[in-house]
Amino acid sequence: MKIRAALVWIILGTGLACCTRPAMAQTYAPNYPVCLQYARDGYIDCSFTSMPQCNATASGRGATCSANPYFAPSVQPTRRR
Repeated sequence: MKIRAALVWIILGTGLACCTRPAMAQTYAPNYPVCLQYARDGYIDCSFTSMPQCNATASGRGATCSANPYFAPSVQPTRRR
């Protein structure tokens, strides 16, 4: 019975070790509205203020631009009269 349990743990451990990847951290910066994503490795750079600025950077690099889903525009408080 101990051998069977040990064998099960070995199989589970081997399966987890070979088939999992480390989790990637969030790379979206909430301060910028546009992100660039490289097709080669999936790296995301959210440091662009406009789509034309991002497209100029992406040109010829195998990258695409998209709206930042985590963009949080700063809202100026209204003044009281």
